Amino acid sequence: MTTPTGKVTVCSLKRDTPQLIQPGTKYQIVRFPFGSLESSDSAEMHQMQQPDGFTISTWESEDRSGLIWPSRTGWGHLYAMVQWESGEYTELRDQFVRDPLAFGPDPENTTATDHRPKSPGAQCFTKSHGVFVDPSVPLALRVTHNDKVARNLTLAEFKLVIYDA
Repeated sequence: MTTPTGKVTVCSLKRDTPQLIQPGTKYQIVRFPFGSLESSDSAEMHQMQQPDGFTISTWESEDRSGLIWPSRTGWGHLYAMVQWESGEYTELRDQFVRDPLAFGPDPENTTATDHRPKSPGAQCFTKSHGVFVDPSVPLALRVTHNDKVARNLTLAEFKLVIYDA
């Protein structure tokens, strides 16, 4: 895909199976499936064989399955959608993070952190944010909540669009 100013690269991930999230202040990486279970990854930014040589065996239990490794440098636009099961929350949190597993010199560089009060009805949220991206710095979506018990994230999407910068 191209625009008048150059190439656009897209990775679009979707999770429609529940992920149990423990309560507290520690953010947890949202994990996403691979292959035919993911929305779109023609640029191979979300692969079981990671760019650093590590191979993921089980996406449901490995935090690395939540990483998008940008395929090139550029201006990245991140998108997320999260939906939670009903619960006794007073606050739901989500954020984008660069290098969430501390591979490089600037680990856990967070951006676009939102603390949201519980809404009436369903707990459904979307967000977007722009950042410069680099192939050596993976990105992730992280979430947490303050209920007294673990709660399911019931649906999630995480997308990266890279434009020439």
